[in-house]
Amino acid sequence: MITLARWDAADRGLLTLLNAPAMTAHLGGPESEEQLDDRHDRYLRTWSGRPGAMYRIDVDGAPAGGIGFWPVDEDGTPAFEAGWSVLPEFQGQGVATGALRLLIAEVRRDGSRTLLMAYPGIDNVPSNALCARAGFEERGTGSEPWRGGILTFRRWALDMSPLDLTGRTPDVDERFAGDTLDADRWWPHYLPHWSSRERTAARYRVSNGLELRIDADTEPWGPEWDGQVRVSHLQTGQRAGVVGSDAGQHRFRDGLVVREAQDECRLWLPRFGVIAAQMSAVRHPDAMVAFWPIGFEDRPEESGEICIAEIFGSEIDDTGGWVGIGVKAQHDPRLRDDVEKVRVDGDLTAPHEYAVEWSDDRLRFFIDGRWVKTVTQRIDYPVQLMLDLYELPRRDGRRDASSHPIEFRVDRVRTFPPR
Repeated sequence: MITLARWDAADRGLLTLLNAPAMTAHLGGPESEEQLDDRHDRYLRTWSGRPGAMYRIDVDGAPAGGIGFWPVDEDGTPAFEAGWSVLPEFQGQGVATGALRLLIAEVRRDGSRTLLMAYPGIDNVPSNALCARAGFEERGTGSEPWRGGILTFRRWALDMSPLDLTGRTPDVDERFAGDTLDADRWWPHYLPHWSSRERTAARYRVSNGLELRIDADTEPWGPEWDGQVRVSHLQTGQRAGVVGSDAGQHRFRDGLVVREAQDECRLWLPRFGVIAAQMSAVRHPDAMVAFWPIGFEDRPEESGEICIAEIFGSEIDDTGGWVGIGVKAQHDPRLRDDVEKVRVDGDLTAPHEYAVEWSDDRLRFFIDGRWVKTVTQRIDYPVQLMLDLYELPRRDGRRDASSHPIEFRVDRVRTFPPR
């Protein structure tokens, strides 16, 4: 397990290890003992002279390196700079990636600056690659005198600014008014091609908002493929091949076969822009709610998933909970899985807005307008919206019948065209 701990007086020895020639090759070589003492003092002072903080990286309790952030000025914009170093025996194991993810969460919690910079040496291939994976945008190069020479570095920026909808008008603003679903937008079945429309029909109520429901008598949607999982779900498109083929949307496991023919439905299929839903999670240990736009799959590889929110009831507590956010490759070979669970403070069973700003080269994710994650990957095809309530089976096979119905409320879904 990768964790961050406050840098303290006992970490002076770790700083010596991080000062080895191999560790400082991209920084102009090792520092003197006097310089290390000064650096150690500066690290300690970050905790009293905030903003900023320096951390020790631990792997299963063993010191593995250091990482921190501190204030800088980036072309007149107040920003934080991030820096890190990982001992050789912990390199190549995802330690820097995990530590940077934890550090970004600390910067997000600090909230005093919304731009995070990193300046790795231009020839420091691993650190530059890490910046790209973590969602930073390259902004050219720079150079400055450093340790008796000239350090040339790349300028990487992570935009953590809030969602700005100023001057933008939604092309669809679904508030679930009236008492029926809009059939031009919603298909009330969950992947019926792998099962049937009857088994996958949503149970719901529309009344100035949407309530999806799982009852005590709700049957598993597709026991052949998904065991005892029960679902109530809406989607905004439908596409599948002929009965007996494996051609269908959201091939979530190997061996799937189309069991019932479906007419193609091209309903609400955004491509780029902002997608947002205001919804309330369910605090029940067997429940999971999700808002997943997935590729419509005009071609099988156009199957990537934008995970705007995925919330397990078992991961909600009295002070907040964890929200899964990011991109899932599914069967798109151009994508890689990049999903993380973000801790959100407050009552997740109350309405919160979960959103993505989707451009041609990156996706920025937000909760209640506040930035939480950036994924620098390209999804360039239409997606259909997927609103899900799941009841997941327990290991012992029992169901908590006393808790039914399990209900998931969605107040609003909006899409905004790209700028």
